[in-house]
Amino acid sequence: MNGVSEIRSAFLDFFKKNGHEIVASSPLVPQNDPTLMFTNAGMVQFKNVFTGLEKRSYTRAATAQKCVRAGGKHNDLDNVGYTARHHTFFEMLGNFSFGDYFKPLAIELAWKLITGEFGLPKDRLLVTVYHDDTEAFESWKKIAGLPDSKIIRIATSDNFWSMGDTGPCGPCSEIFYDQGDRLQGGPPGSADADGDRFLEFWNLVFMQFEQLAPDHRVDLPRPSIDTGMGLERIAALLQGVTSNYDIDLMRAIILVVASLTGVDPDGPHRASHRVIADHLRAAAFLVADGVLPSNEGRGYVLRRIMRRAMRHAQMLGAKEPLMWRLVPTLSREMGQAYPELLRAEPLIIETLRLEETRFRDTLARGLSILDEASRDLPQGGTLPSSIAFKLYDTYGFPLDLTQDALRARALHVDTEGFEAAMQRQRADARKAWTGSGELAPEALWFAIKEKTGATEFLGYDMERAEGLVAAIVRDGKEVPALRAGESGSVILNQTPFYGESGGQVGDTGVMHANGIRFLVGNTQKKLGSLFVHEGRVEEGELRVGLALELAVDHARRKSVRANHSATHLLHEALRQVLGEHVAQKGSLVAPDRLRFDFTHQKPIGSDELTHIEDIANSAVLDNTPVVTRLMGVDKAIESGARALFGEKYGDEVRVVSMGHAHTSEDGLPDMSEAAFSTELCGGTHVARTGDIGLITIVSQSPVAAGVRRIEAMTGTGARRYLNARAHRLHEVAALLRAPDEEADKRLFDLIEESRKLERELSDARRKLALGGATSDGQQAAQDIGGVKFLSRVVTGVAMKDLKSLADEAKLSVGSGVVAIVGIDGGGKAGIVVGVTPDLTGRFDAVQLVRPAAVKLGGTGGGGRPDMAQAGGPHGNAAQEALATIGDALREVASAA
Repeated sequence: MNGVSEIRSAFLDFFKKNGHEIVASSPLVPQNDPTLMFTNAGMVQFKNVFTGLEKRSYTRAATAQKCVRAGGKHNDLDNVGYTARHHTFFEMLGNFSFGDYFKPLAIELAWKLITGEFGLPKDRLLVTVYHDDTEAFESWKKIAGLPDSKIIRIATSDNFWSMGDTGPCGPCSEIFYDQGDRLQGGPPGSADADGDRFLEFWNLVFMQFEQLAPDHRVDLPRPSIDTGMGLERIAALLQGVTSNYDIDLMRAIILVVASLTGVDPDGPHRASHRVIADHLRAAAFLVADGVLPSNEGRGYVLRRIMRRAMRHAQMLGAKEPLMWRLVPTLSREMGQAYPELLRAEPLIIETLRLEETRFRDTLARGLSILDEASRDLPQGGTLPSSIAFKLYDTYGFPLDLTQDALRARALHVDTEGFEAAMQRQRADARKAWTGSGELAPEALWFAIKEKTGATEFLGYDMERAEGLVAAIVRDGKEVPALRAGESGSVILNQTPFYGESGGQVGDTGVMHANGIRFLVGNTQKKLGSLFVHEGRVEEGELRVGLALELAVDHARRKSVRANHSATHLLHEALRQVLGEHVAQKGSLVAPDRLRFDFTHQKPIGSDELTHIEDIANSAVLDNTPVVTRLMGVDKAIESGARALFGEKYGDEVRVVSMGHAHTSEDGLPDMSEAAFSTELCGGTHVARTGDIGLITIVSQSPVAAGVRRIEAMTGTGARRYLNARAHRLHEVAALLRAPDEEADKRLFDLIEESRKLERELSDARRKLALGGATSDGQQAAQDIGGVKFLSRVVTGVAMKDLKSLADEAKLSVGSGVVAIVGIDGGGKAGIVVGVTPDLTGRFDAVQLVRPAAVKLGGTGGGGRPDMAQAGGPHGNAAQEALATIGDALREVASAA
């Protein structure tokens, strides 16, 4: 039972046998805590359960939670690869009690698992407790039989956990393992506790109190348990190694890196192997949960992780992108426990390959600048912050990458100066921001929801209903009433109005009662289930407690429904044509159009777009029922329903199915048979696919790296769009005097004919420009001091052709100087001066053209000794410009 997969399974099986619900890992992007960038602990998904905001069907749970610590206060990035246990990605094993059992059973379960199931020797275990937690102290003595010397009281905050300044909190008890005197370090609480000898691998949090104020704490009515055990740490103990990077999972990845690079995994470059293995896991799982590399937010942290690993791949001598080649190994090691890794494997591979290909160019430029800037720094010196910030701001070099590149030479970076530069940049950005004012704070919606409860949504089945006004908000504050002419937000106990979410826009419509009319301009959804109707009172006074009749704008809702159902069909069609990696990255479902953003690394060809349209419209023409059923999330996914990566779903979800499926006895499509499209979706949809009418894609475009967007129309909007295009085609065909179906060929022929005539006209003008006397009487060539000088003023010759005209003139004179001024239709002039090779020792074309440019109203001029050009706005001074060149030739001739 020493393999990582076996240890993970043994942990979950143990707690399942002890009455715990096994809950799947939540996504790395937290769905219930906006203060966190990434899920960094097992309790994150249960935060609202601990605070009482959410109730679940179980009171005991156990998880293997994927975690990332690479941003914000939990940032281990700088240490990763250089220590035995720092990671950006790690797995946290945990068991939880929500008001069920407390300290004695939590300690008993922990002791049974580590000494029974895991077989750790008791004589090498010791624990800590908070200094005044006598209950935990006595429980360890009684249950584990540990002597007082191995139950260490700790008075610091390390052994007291809190969710924040206020809220649930409680003492901790940490379990340590003595790895032996071969390693340095002392027991917890001692002066040398930071050594590696005594390894803390499991933390039991006893959520016992509620902090009401800094000096006011009360007992929780239902104390709870939250534990966290690092899977990598317990695996290292059970496998008899002292570094997390030597466990089977990490070693499997490291050995593949060594094989691909030919670099010893345990030699001087050991840290680089470890960085790559760790960062591969973080990058792959973040992409699987819907994060893609970008220049801000979570995407920027992902890019930092990727680029740090790619920098270390370059240090190992990898000549080609390396990271993507490691993904199959990771999928083999972890895909069974985390199936999202297998589902997203094609996208992960393409994202890593594209990012590393791009970064190699960036890396070469950045390292060149860094090497030059740091070349003269002494060992232990400091790189100026201006260089570090330039690398970050201009070349996309994160600060930690710069620090990492300088580490081998013991060089540092002026981080204070770098942060000051960042602050100045942020201040400039704030000055440039033009917001539209603050919305009501989130705390207000929490307070209203606590008082009124969730809004019951009736809009799946009806567009008209009745509701009671539960609360009114105006200017960010709760008020008892709105009068005629006033705008505000209304919360009802139930509503048919859809609140904006999942890309679908909010409904509009009207609420009314006797003498009262409220026009709804938008509907928003707050906190997942509080529907907020924004609008204006047109007549009467709207008060809390009033009963209203509610009517959604039917025509608008009908168009929105059609566009939302069409989005599902297009999603599936995109997958079928482009590949399994296609995943939704954003959408807009509006009444006039739909917009769909999805993962794909390159433009879509016209043939592919046509194929996508054909597949989607085939499903429309089948006119099958669109069926929605409520199902458990696990059963829904089992049945083939597609869930969006990173999306949070409750225990019960809506499954929308459309397309061909067999009919069951109840007359509905049989969900056991695969439909064309089956997705988890909370939006509103048509009754049958035929209600969509028609789908036409009107555009496709890039949105971000690896993300593309299509826009489409349905129904009447699509028909009008296509009719307008057909009408324009008919008008063009009439102008071309060709049938509609031959208009493109006729236009192509005309364009080719026009190009041919343009070429012939250009050739004729060039020949005319060089042939005989010019229109103003200029002769073929002058002799100035024994040097032939050919000058011309020409019109109708493109400025870009003046150089080739001068080349021809040089050939015609054999030996001499030529100067040609071209004047365009606006009176502007360009001048080219050419000198034949035998005379470049006497005459420099650049020196000849500059005074001529001044006559034309220009400045300067540039080129080579044998050919130079310039220009200016005064074409009427062309003869004067040419005369200056003749004068210059005479001056040189007379000097000789």
